[in-house]
Amino acid sequence: MKIKDLRKDFIDSLSSLYEADEILSFFYILTEKILGLKRVGIAMALDKVVEESEILHFIHARNRLENQDPIQYIVGDTEFYGLLFKVDKNVLIPRPETEELVDWIIKDCKSKEGSRKIKILDIGTGSGCIAISLAKNLPEAEVYAIDVSEEALKIANANAVHNNVEINFLREDILRLDALEDVFDIIVSNPPYVRELEKQEIKPNVLENEPHLALFVSDQDPLIFYRTITSLAKKNLVAGGLLYFEINQYLGIETKNMIERYGFQYVTLCKDLYNNDRMIRAVLI
Repeated sequence: MKIKDLRKDFIDSLSSLYEADEILSFFYILTEKILGLKRVGIAMALDKVVEESEILHFIHARNRLENQDPIQYIVGDTEFYGLLFKVDKNVLIPRPETEELVDWIIKDCKSKEGSRKIKILDIGTGSGCIAISLAKNLPEAEVYAIDVSEEALKIANANAVHNNVEINFLREDILRLDALEDVFDIIVSNPPYVRELEKQEIKPNVLENEPHLALFVSDQDPLIFYRTITSLAKKNLVAGGLLYFEINQYLGIETKNMIERYGFQYVTLCKDLYNNDRMIRAVLI
């Protein structure tokens, strides 16, 4: 079978489940992984014959896509902020909105004069994408990362090794901590924030595969993680320290008001590339 025939069969078999552009995106991700051909090279290799063993890999991936498995879990990794991260069902798949949060922190740090060593804490690190990206781009920083999941921390540690950065990983249940053992210049978190009532907005490939522990909060107390982390940050940030959150787009004002009630100042609500309220930065004076 030639690549052009493989592509047609792949698109036809998934057309009832996904949009055409999304199917093509899946196909090009797989051609790079299985055939070693990037998207730009496919056009010049459409008549290349695909080996039987390679076709079997495509069939396996297609079957998993038909089962609504995320393509990132199928290939085993994904790119985030220019770095490669291993992902599986124990961690959320990093998303572009979180890249914006990382970019905000890096730009804030680089805009300050001097290069003194700073301490950063990432709470609910998952795959480690935030902590590792910050450590990679802010070599003067000492980075710590917390997660409640032992399996997630294994993935995060492997990602730190792969990306050649040193992270201090800690297993903690943030909801059970009264205080942290150290003080930090920056605390950042992308905690669970999707309310149960919003499940209907979640695509099946996310809802049925990604860890609910990292996604959902109760409708009765949707800001539980934000309130807990803000309280800890009040005790464990240095004067002038910064608190950053990725947030639920529907609860931007509520989250901002809550942080202000804890005495933080210059609380800035920022929209993401889709024009949704998505990030907050606050200063502890």
